[in-house]
Amino acid sequence: MSNTSSSTMRTVTATSRIGDIRAFAGFGSASVGCLIFLYAPIVFLAAYSFNDGRSVSRWSGFSLRWYATVFGNENIQTAALNSVIIAVIAATVATLLALGAATATVNRRATGGEAAYVVLTFPLMVPEIVTAVASLVFFVAIGISLGFVTILMAHIVFCIPFAYLPIKARLEGLDPSLPAAAADLYASPAQAFTRITLPLLVPGLLSGWLLAFIISLDDFIITALVAGPGATTLPLHIYGMLRLGMTPEVNAISTLMLGASTVLVLVSALIGRVGHKH
Repeated sequence: MSNTSSSTMRTVTATSRIGDIRAFAGFGSASVGCLIFLYAPIVFLAAYSFNDGRSVSRWSGFSLRWYATVFGNENIQTAALNSVIIAVIAATVATLLALGAATATVNRRATGGEAAYVVLTFPLMVPEIVTAVASLVFFVAIGISLGFVTILMAHIVFCIPFAYLPIKARLEGLDPSLPAAAADLYASPAQAFTRITLPLLVPGLLSGWLLAFIISLDDFIITALVAGPGATTLPLHIYGMLRLGMTPEVNAISTLMLGASTVLVLVSALIGRVGHKH
């Protein structure tokens, strides 16, 4: 009996390993190689942002001079402020729209939920350059002058799917009997939503807002096409600096943006995980 059980366990283990991609020869080495290829340039960029000299390939000693230069540059400060303002407004509006969309699509009485889900998440599957060109053509066709407003409008539309997915996931995890229970206590649909559903959706709302914020803050392709004269964001300013040559100052700005993006993504993931557990 013991031999039969051991044989069965070995068979099950072998079968499970057949479907496990980690069982294939060379998978570990390939994974390590991919990670090095992806992250080594980022580590190199961050390290040379602390280089004392102007060279981006020869180490001259540790220094924070380029970070001091960045924080003392008024053009960088203006571009960063524009990026933050656009990101805050775009993320807030996109999250509100995503909340309405998620509430409608998750509602089991609503028709066409699957079609609405495909429409809402379609921008995630379309190349960003296509979205950028389409936005540019649309604004030109309706006669809107390119500038701060067009950047904001394009960012709002592009950020909706990123805010929508965490909110939808959180909403689907709620007990579907909550509205009925609230109705039994003589609560109106509006009261049930504001006093019960909305507080429970806070983790999803925060996670979606943070994702939308970082997507808007880091966006370059769409911004480059729909920005008019004088409407400069931080990614556009960095690109303009690169056209004059790579300097440690660019490394410093890029490292700061990388750090901010990493922190916000981690916070968004932690909020989503904590909200899911509760």
